[in-house]
Amino acid sequence: MGLDKRKAKKKQWRTPESTLFLSAAAGGAVGAWIGMYTFHHKTHKKKFVFGIPLLVVITICLLFAV
Repeated sequence: MGLDKRKAKKKQWRTPESTLFLSAAAGGAVGAWIGMYTFHHKTHKKKFVFGIPLLVVITICLLFAV
């Protein structure tokens, strides 16, 4: 999130949203959630505001299911 935010400010090529979600789904949901609010990035996009916390819940459920 931090790198994408920096690139956004410099108007450079950015990380696609699908890649950010894929990284979160692959186990980085907690880090993505923390990064969203640390860097104030993607905090106004509904699919991130609801999607990333949902992935956090799914990750926690999967951890406790194992």
